[in-house]
Amino acid sequence: MNALDLLLNRRSVARLTTPAPEGDVLQHILAAGMRAPDHGALRPWHFVVMKGEGIDKFSQLLEKAAVEGKLGEEVEEKAKNAPYRAPMIITVIAKVVEHAKVPAWEQVVAAGCAVHAMQMAAVAQGFGGIWRSGSWTEDPVVKAGLGCGEDDKIVGFLYLGTPVLKAPTKVSMPDLTNFVSYF
Repeated sequence: MNALDLLLNRRSVARLTTPAPEGDVLQHILAAGMRAPDHGALRPWHFVVMKGEGIDKFSQLLEKAAVEGKLGEEVEEKAKNAPYRAPMIITVIAKVVEHAKVPAWEQVVAAGCAVHAMQMAAVAQGFGGIWRSGSWTEDPVVKAGLGCGEDDKIVGFLYLGTPVLKAPTKVSMPDLTNFVSYF
């Protein structure tokens, strides 16, 4: 797949099924994340790969967070089922450290770039994905369960798998007028 076509036609795919990436394909996805722009070569990220029993454990963790947060039965059920929307989830955690030249916000952005790179690497190899975030990224139960330190930030959950539906190969380009200026 041509890199420019990949980037210009990027889309999220929410309906995913098996198989999930594995072997060399998964290693390429993780390696692409490691190549994200990274001021100071800090590699301020950690990837938690979940599949099979890992998805089950993540389901239990989200349900526990909903119960402890007293969010109600409807949210508890939704939280419990959410991880099963894909056969693989890669949680990307920004491992923020004190640094004289690289502020915390820049480290979080670098981890976000890693998510994007991994999603594009998945698509380039025939898989689909969607980068999900939401309130679980800030939840203390979820953060503790995934081994986050005090200053760490979950930048997203990258759901990966095989698209259920074949998406169009081209997407419409938005009008750039309201998004670009020249100085």
